[in-house]
Amino acid sequence: MGLFSRLFKTELQPASLAALGTDLHSHLIPGIDDGAVDLQDSIQLIEGLADLGYKRIITTPHIMSDFYRNTPEIIRSGLKQVNEELQRRKINITLEAAAEYYCDSAFERTIGEQELLTIGGRFLLVELSYLNPSDNFESVTFKLQMRGLTPILAHPERYPYWYHQFDKYASLRDKGIWLQINLASLTGHYGTGPKRIAERLIDEGLVDLLCTDIHKMSHLDVYRKALKEPALHRLLDGGTLRNQEI
Repeated sequence: MGLFSRLFKTELQPASLAALGTDLHSHLIPGIDDGAVDLQDSIQLIEGLADLGYKRIITTPHIMSDFYRNTPEIIRSGLKQVNEELQRRKINITLEAAAEYYCDSAFERTIGEQELLTIGGRFLLVELSYLNPSDNFESVTFKLQMRGLTPILAHPERYPYWYHQFDKYASLRDKGIWLQINLASLTGHYGTGPKRIAERLIDEGLVDLLCTDIHKMSHLDVYRKALKEPALHRLLDGGTLRNQEI
């Protein structure tokens, strides 16, 4: 690219997320994890996602044995509360609920013994520690697959222990695990590492799902910034995203 082109580079128009249809990673049930604080907060976050073009949201509260001890009953109760408020305000958006499961030994023990909140009856969202790889990730995903479920790995671009093992990402997909990146990662919101890895995952065609993982109102400004990111345009134009399959 010449000097003139660099100096007068045309800014991209904001991309549209309407084609995605569904966001399947968010924290919108009030007061049960580190997401929406109260019902008003939930409604404002949902309205913000609707403004971005989403028509359907599958919200995924954390389930972590030592921190967020949510149950299907707690999550469904919160979902009912939010949906009743959406109906009262005549906000036309579909809100469902699943969960984001933290991969640890306690979670592994629940597989086959307790109800799991799936996405569309076929998928289950799993997150890992940001500090160390989970020793039981392979056994957990194998057990889920044996139950007929497809594991979705939440925000793999945010796990720094794989940054120098990039082949790991392709290996996971070869094993039938879907990879879900966060929209905010494309702006550098989580740091340069997640941005770099997210862009490489996009360029190598390894991204199955793009989601918000929204927790708070300030995230909406980050998403609006992301709409002009070249990597997002490449991802939306690439034809690999599978949000609408769920």
